[in-house]
Amino acid sequence: MKSLYALTSLAVWLVSVRGQAAEWQQCGGIGFTGATTCVAGSVCTVLNDYYSQCIPGATTAAPTSAAPTSVAPTSVAPSGTSSAPEPTSTAPSSAGTLEFAGVNISGFDFGCDTDGDCTASAAWPPLTQYYGANGAGQMQHFVNDDGFNLFRLPVGWQFLTNNEASGTIDEANFAEYDALVQACLATGASCIIDVHNYARFNGEIIGQGGPTNDVFASLWSNIASNYASNDKILFGVMNEPHDIPDIVTWAGSVQAAVTAIRQAGATSQLILLPGNDYTSAETFVSNGSGPALLNVTNPDGSTTGLIFDVHKYLDSDNSGTHADCVTNNIDDAWEPLAQWLRANGRQALNTETGGGNTASCEEYLCQQIAYQQQNSDVILGYVGWAAGNFDPSYVLGETPTQSGSTWTDTPLVAACLSPKANA
Repeated sequence: MKSLYALTSLAVWLVSVRGQAAEWQQCGGIGFTGATTCVAGSVCTVLNDYYSQCIPGATTAAPTSAAPTSVAPTSVAPSGTSSAPEPTSTAPSSAGTLEFAGVNISGFDFGCDTDGDCTASAAWPPLTQYYGANGAGQMQHFVNDDGFNLFRLPVGWQFLTNNEASGTIDEANFAEYDALVQACLATGASCIIDVHNYARFNGEIIGQGGPTNDVFASLWSNIASNYASNDKILFGVMNEPHDIPDIVTWAGSVQAAVTAIRQAGATSQLILLPGNDYTSAETFVSNGSGPALLNVTNPDGSTTGLIFDVHKYLDSDNSGTHADCVTNNIDDAWEPLAQWLRANGRQALNTETGGGNTASCEEYLCQQIAYQQQNSDVILGYVGWAAGNFDPSYVLGETPTQSGSTWTDTPLVAACLSPKANA
């Protein structure tokens, strides 16, 4: 990643020598002092008052001092109700509006580590009735004041089953988690049920030495049966699998979960399919995840509503543990992934992204979101990490602060993640 940063710096220096901004770089906006013309083949296009970008293939340029331009709604129907778009190499002219923009509301995942070790008692519901943060108020603010329409609600498998390596739901624990789900639904937003176990239960990989596919399917059958009639629910099969020995075998575990969800009566909701390497958007195809998961289908053989789940942070090692950002991920991750998705007629959702509340993250994350907007035929949206029970001082904190009835967003949410900020 250090070499990538060096190459990026060199590219920026060369562009400044020419006096033109490169593809996907900023070219205007309030307070911007850099190059305001683009290299050949790109046009400086206004995305909002504070950000204009060099977009390849745009047909008209908008003056950087102009008011934000409106973007025509995408003509692609919601993924859960229609088949995927026809394969093509370029984004259609209708692309430009993301279907989803959201925030992770953490707390029920507390006590889980990347080895899938979770302790039910360590979970901390982000709800005031359980002495947590005001997650319900946060979500109402995010919807009403910012325009978000999606929340991801991570939860440890062990919390759902009260530490049992089974698919049997503990009713008392599930009632607490469902309280957060209902608070999410009450906002009118869509809600992702996310099992946050890294494809493991206490260190043992699902279907590869750990819980069997039948146990995993039972867990998802019991979860899905509670939400089968609600189209606002999305099912996140598993958070960030990593170091999976056999990706084809993992695809079989994902298939077991998908079949169980559909057979539980949840036939119309979106299901998110995760790959290896912490489901990295950059390596989703090269590590074999994408090709393997292409074979996962609904019981009727279709792929309607089956969306690839990808993550991408912007710091130096893609860990999401540093305050500064060094890349917009476009060249190495999003452009190759978008091309592959179009070629295969499929779509993806970025359910974890973010950065520190720093100028570098505001710059690069705005660029990443702008690119995703321009490719919204295959990239459905993004979900920032994270609010809920995280303190605002957390390095990737997106938790708003409350004073009476007034909520104040973190700088990164206000500048980039808020749909009202990025048009």
